[in-house]
Amino acid sequence: MTLAEILASLFPEGHSVSLADGLITGRGPLDGRDLSVVGVDGDTPLGIEGALTLSAAVLATVRAGGAAPILVLVDSDSQRMSRRDELLGLNECLAHLAKALLLADAQGHPTIGLIYGHSAAGAFIATALATRVLVALPGANPSVMDLPSVARVTKLPLEKLEAMAKSTPVFAPGLDNMVQAGAVQAVLDPVQPLGPQIAALITDLPRQDDRDALGKARGGRPVAHDIAARVVEAARA
Repeated sequence: MTLAEILASLFPEGHSVSLADGLITGRGPLDGRDLSVVGVDGDTPLGIEGALTLSAAVLATVRAGGAAPILVLVDSDSQRMSRRDELLGLNECLAHLAKALLLADAQGHPTIGLIYGHSAAGAFIATALATRVLVALPGANPSVMDLPSVARVTKLPLEKLEAMAKSTPVFAPGLDNMVQAGAVQAVLDPVQPLGPQIAALITDLPRQDDRDALGKARGGRPVAHDIAARVVEAARA
């Protein structure tokens, strides 16, 4: 689905969501209340200006009070790979965006990510994975790091990594692997209106991030949940 199709399916009565320089901001009515929308469209790389613009939109929702949910729409490239962005602190800007989303959720604004295209690396972590739940549309292509990049970092042969990826979902990119690892909670039905599907997600939102438990139940992350539980128990001791 394109961004225009997604917005039409979410808000059949109209909306004030706009797109500028690949950045999505605005609001629309959903299930009797406003839904705040931010995100990245068109496989746009996320640089410092984009991260700060989205952060400002998220924080404006927090300052406005209430409990408006925040939907993060994602079809991005990775973070913008430029010397300028790196020197100006792109890592801090991406961290600021992630923390803004975490703050919003903690302040009573449920955060839901919807990936409908590509996303990778820092841009994926600071947007889609910084929400309390992440869902996808068929055809989405998320990855924390693609296998050729992993090969360059680890110095392992690409062929070996490709073989490992077939049996280790947490290690491999792609939507199916992200679902099995629990990073993506569900794949939405593009044939049905998206508004009711997002509204149902908000109603049934887990009280805390349970992606490790989902990954264990689905067989994609068999030990992460148990490790997290042991860390919590140790902290309480």
